[in-house]
Amino acid sequence: GALPALLVIWIRRNVEDAPHVAQVREASRERGSFTAIFRAGLLRTTLFAMLLSTGVQGGYYTLATWVPTYLKDDRGLTVIGTGGYLTFLISGAFLGYLTGGYLTDRLGRKRNIVIFAVLSALCILAYTNIPSGADGLLLVLGFPLGFCMSAIFSGFGSFLAELYPTAVRGTGQGFTYNTGRAVGAFFPTLVGFLADSWGVGGALVFGAVGYGIAVLALLGLPETRGRELA
Repeated sequence: GALPALLVIWIRRNVEDAPHVAQVREASRERGSFTAIFRAGLLRTTLFAMLLSTGVQGGYYTLATWVPTYLKDDRGLTVIGTGGYLTFLISGAFLGYLTGGYLTDRLGRKRNIVIFAVLSALCILAYTNIPSGADGLLLVLGFPLGFCMSAIFSGFGSFLAELYPTAVRGTGQGFTYNTGRAVGAFFPTLVGFLADSWGVGGALVFGAVGYGIAVLALLGLPETRGRELA
């Protein structure tokens, strides 16, 4: 877990900022600040970006946290038996990460998120409503479920960064992403509270709700593909 920190140290020492960023920093008298992302010109962007991040991460963490338990408790699989199902899910997620960035550039930031948020929600509903005995279908459906929920993230950080001007780009991206992570953590927590009465599969619907929130949040955010960063 600590190994990525070594890479961060190397990046900080050896990777230089883009020339445009350095020029803006030298030419601008205005320094970025945390409060700037809540001022009139950026407040709307910050609020909707927080909502978007909450929905995307709420849906993702709900699945990442509870699918193994769902397979064990609701589907009656052994701990070892869940391995094949999770392998399909993780393989789909891996390919989703690899292709999501290309699709973000090709389709546009917002369209990519909308497509895969809707597909992720549909996959969750299908995954949790597969009838007993159709475990083969459950196994196969894990692949598109993993693919869709991960394809969003490849371009997600870039989209958040592109919403802000250079002076507060890191602040805006970092705050909205991590606020979404903090609030989104309540989604799997809620599943835990409801699992006894609804069952894990029934409670997993809140993952789909998270992706619905993400789609609604995009209504308040602009498309940034091809935008000249300034």
